This record gives sequence, structure tokens and C-alpha cells, in this order.
Amino acid sequence: MLKQRIITALILAPLVVWAILSLQNATLSMILGVVFTLGAWEWSRLVGIECHLGRIGYSAIFPVSFYFYYPLLSEGTWLQFLLTLAAVWWALALLSVVTFPRSEGLWKSSALARAFAGPFVLIPSWGALTLLHSSYGPGYFILLMLIIWGADSGAYFAGRAFGKHKLAPHVSPGKSWEGVIGGLLTAVVIAVIATQWLDAVSGLTGFITLVVLTVFISVLGDLTESLFKRVMTIKDSGTILPGHGGVLDRIDSLTAAAPIFTLGLLWLSR
Repeated sequence: MLKQRIITALILAPLVVWAILSLQNATLSMILGVVFTLGAWEWSRLVGIECHLGRIGYSAIFPVSFYFYYPLLSEGTWLQFLLTLAAVWWALALLSVVTFPRSEGLWKSSALARAFAGPFVLIPSWGALTLLHSSYGPGYFILLMLIIWGADSGAYFAGRAFGKHKLAPHVSPGKSWEGVIGGLLTAVVIAVIATQWLDAVSGLTGFITLVVLTVFISVLGDLTESLFKRVMTIKDSGTILPGHGGVLDRIDSLTAAAPIFTLGLLWLSR
């Protein structure tokens, strides 16, 4: 399993970096749309849709939304609406994670609620990444990826070495507060180094504060997907990525982090 994870990562990581650096925004947005549509296909399992036709119908909502939203991303009103929608959703997700397993009944009993959760998770994140690339450039896009990857790796090693205090034992028993702190420190170091090449939007203090918030929100994204998988008694969202599970299993942190990181950059740029 570890060997498969490493091989998959070694193949995907250079392709992701190349795409971010080389592709025009419209092309990159389209590719992101494909990735997030695959995520929607996997989310349909979390909804509880079993027939292929139903899963196709649910997934088709997303590329249509991406198509109509793309030209609107440059308009301030629509952009603020999309990112504010994401902030509201992740506040609700935080409440669900903190109160789990008491919140389990709501999500388990209502397929409609789980179905509506999918667009709140995926569409704002796609929009945020598209805007991040077009307005702030490939550098900030790659920085966001490095923050998330660094936080994830730092959390893994710190958790294994020092993890004693469980973060959310009912949702994801393997995660610890020590792991979160290790991931946070790794991400902050990456961000500080990145400021040598990227102009901080509004001073180092504000930027590092945004990075810290982004890391915490990325952990929430991971926990939220774990919550839905636990509700539906599913181990992995899919099997498309050898050793990594499904697309959702790889972008769960990104779905939460991207809207908040982009919203924070917009705020710091004022």
C-alpha cells in the first residue's frame, strides 16, 4: 500500500505542478472541473445513490455549474456569494464534527441533506482555485498545495511520534492534536520560506495568520469527509488512485482550504 501511494504521488505531483505553471486559466479550470466532477461521482456514494444512472445524473450537475459559473468569477458579487457560501457551509461542518456522534442522525437519516452538501463542498472550492490561479498567479496556487501537503505530512509524522491526545476520536480516531501542531509548524515554515519568492499580500503577520487558519480549515475538510464516510460506513470514497483511495480522499483538505485561503487573500489585498 505504501509503495503504491509513493508511486502514485511521484506521478501525480509533477503533473499537477506542470499544469498549474503551464496551462492557461480556462484550460486549468476545465481540468479542475473534471477532477471535481469525479469527486462528485464519488460523493454520490456518500449520498446513497446506488444506480449508475442516478450517479451520472447527480454528477452532471457539477460540470454544468462550472460552465455557467466560470464567466461570473470575475464579478465581485458572484465571487463573494460563492466564497461566503463556502464559509457558511464549513461553519456548519465544524459544528457537525464537534457534536458527532450526536449530529450523525441528521446526516444519516436524510439523503437529501447529504446530496445538498456535495455542491457546498465542491463548487466553491473549484471556483476558489480557478480565481486563485487567474488573480494571484501560479505561485500562490502552488503555495496552497504545498501548505496542504506539508501540513498533511507534518501531521502524519508528528502524530506517529508524539500523538497522545485525540483530535476527534468519534470521527477519525487516528488524528491527534500533536499531529495538527506538527502539521501547522511544517506549513508555517513552508509559508515563511515562500515569502522569499512571493510578495506577501499585506505583511508577514497577516499572511502567516491566514496560513494558520488555512491549515485548521484543511483539517476540518479531512474530518468532514471522514464524518460522511463513517455515516455511510464507507472506508474509501473510491479506488481510482492506487494506494490513495478516491479523488475525494485526496482533495478533502483542499475543498475546505481553497475557499478560505482565497477569501483571505482577497481580504488582505484590500
